[in-house]
Amino acid sequence: MEFTVSKSLKGEHEEFMKELAGADRSGGTVGSATKEVSRILRGHFKKEEEFALPPLSLLAPLATRKSYMEMKGVLPLTDRFDVDIYQLLEEHKESVTLLGELADSAAKENKAGYARLAEKLKAHVLDEE
Repeated sequence: MEFTVSKSLKGEHEEFMKELAGADRSGGTVGSATKEVSRILRGHFKKEEEFALPPLSLLAPLATRKSYMEMKGVLPLTDRFDVDIYQLLEEHKESVTLLGELADSAAKENKAGYARLAEKLKAHVLDEE
């Protein structure tokens, strides 16, 4: 059985990274603030897609009370999640702080689009929790 990340979640991560790349290229304090946010989120999103999000693909069959022996294959992913959750949560805290700094920088530089991006990313991070 394959445990996959939904296309919408993966696509959202990709879109955020593209938007951050644009903010990075904008220069100024926004560009500087974006570099650190991008560094953290690139690794964070990769971890989520490797082991935190794939178990969610079991929700539909479980909701209809279907189970298969192959579902046991998800256990290494959930075991890793159990170990690494504290690191993921720490990355969330750091991201929220840095995104606040990015939003402040964007507001000061009259780059409202990047301030909105920072707020959308903060909401994404907090929704995950």
